Formats: sequence, structure tokens, C-alpha cells
Amino acid sequence: ILRMELCVFSFYTLGVMSEATDEVATGAEVIDLLVAMCRAALESKRKSIIFDPYPSIVDPCNPKTLAFTPKRKSYDRLQAALDSVLLVRQLSQGPYCDIKKQLDEVDHLAHPLLQWILASNRSHIVKLPQNRHLRFMHTPHQFLLISSPPYKEVRFQMARKLYGSTFAFHGSHIENWHSILRNGLVNASYTKLQLHGAAYGKGIYLSPNSGISFGYSGKNVLEDGLWSTQSSQFLKSKNINCVALCEVVLSKELQQHGNIWVCPVPDHVCTRFLFVYENGQIGDVHIDTQDEEIHNEILQAISSDTF
Repeated sequence: ILRMELCVFSFYTLGVMSEATDEVATGAEVIDLLVAMCRAALESKRKSIIFDPYPSIVDPCNPKTLAFTPKRKSYDRLQAALDSVLLVRQLSQGPYCDIKKQLDEVDHLAHPLLQWILASNRSHIVKLPQNRHLRFMHTPHQFLLISSPPYKEVRFQMARKLYGSTFAFHGSHIENWHSILRNGLVNASYTKLQLHGAAYGKGIYLSPNSGISFGYSGKNVLEDGLWSTQSSQFLKSKNINCVALCEVVLSKELQQHGNIWVCPVPDHVCTRFLFVYENGQIGDVHIDTQDEEIHNEILQAISSDTF
């Protein structure tokens, strides 16, 4: 089995993922979101913990060396390369597939970093067409989000057949989503990943109430002028909030303390949708996933044959 470094060199030599940007050019909002999440994690005071994974990227000017490697972490150099991506994106009105030349002129590591951001994302994330939006979430930025690997989804489906399932929100600061999209939702209680308390025990915290999860989503303040206000680009504002709508198995392990739910079994929670809010705005804080009308609208969106 090849070591990680050899795998990276082999991928670079063979050109694997070299067209990643082209393949997802139509998903510009998804790319903007992935870049924003990466930036938030990289700017966080907790970056040594939450910027995971750290990239392994071949230096295009010296293909026998790694420009970025987990063995020699340089957050400042990563920040500089990502700043170049953001600068070119701000100035460019075209799709990402057209900006490689501009990126190379600004920073030879900018485009390889952008490719890594896209290639390392293990989640299936797709912008929902407007006619499939969940209207009660009050945001135009709605995404189908499947962050569980196939083996976990299989376990989830088996458990759901036994116990049934329902839906609940999960709120997390945008700086955490870079890792969540690559590692899935994990039980962070009593680990270095824990940011909030664990008053109700160890597990993944969820809520049927949107307001509680919005509270956990926090705010992220990006630099002024990061996104051009003169373009139609996504994520133009400084503040970004994200909240996921998850499906959770109704097994005996699920602990329900009013509107605070704790699921100690990671395989019993799967993300289904992600909702993004700009400029620090949030949606309706009184949404209850257990309300029959809300529940039916979610089921209709889930069962849609659009995807």
C-alpha cells in the first residue's frame, strides 16, 4: 500500500482530479461555500484542532516535493494561498473553471489548494432548485447534504427499519463545517473538539426547535470586501450561519430532554439538508420539526425524485 505522500505524488503525476474544478463548474455556490468554510476554519483560534484534514499538495513548480503536508504545517502559507483564491474570485465574474490562469499568476499554490478543497470534500452537496426548497427555512441558499459515507448510511437504514426515524436540527459554527463535510458528524463530547458544554451527556446534540440550533450556529465575521457586492456571487456578506436538518433514529439510545436531544450513537444521525444564511441573518426560530405540517413538507422533499 502506498504511503500518503506517494499517493499524492501519483495523483499529481497522473493528473487525477486535475479537472475537478471543471466538473463542478456549474455548482459555483457549492464551491463558494466550501471555500468560505475552509477560510473560517483556517482563521479560527482552534485551527490546530478543527482544520482537519490538513492538505497534502504537490508543489507544481517542483513536482518532487510537497508544498503542503501535515508533517510540516504552515497555516500562514495556506492562508496566503487561500487569500489569492478569494481575491481572484472577488474580481472574476466567470465560473471557477475559467480562473486557473489568473490564480497561477497571483500564487502558484492557489489553484492546487482550490482543487484540494473540492477533492477532499467527501460529502454529497447539491444546491436545491427553488421549487424544492423547504419554504419554512426562509433562505434561498438551501442544499441537499449527505455527509455520511455509504457504510454509515447502510447502518442508519437498518436501524431506521427497526426503530423508525424523525427529523431534528443541528447547529454548528461555520468554522466546524470544513471538518464535518470531510469527517461526518461525530460525537465530540468530552473531546478536544467540544466547543459547548455537554450538560445532557455524551453524544451528538440536536433539537426539533430551529431557534436552539440557530443559537449554536454562531456567527462568522469575514474581512470587509471579501466578496464583491457588485456581483451576483454567493456569500457576499461578512457573517455566515449554517444549520443542518438531520434524520435521527428513534431508538432507546436517543435521549430527549425537552427540545434538547442527545444521540450517543453517531450511526443513528445522518444529515439531509444544509441551510445557509448571510449577513448574520437567521430564519424562523419557532420551527418545530415535530409539527405535522412541517414534518410532511420535509418528507415530501426527502422523497422527491429530483435527486
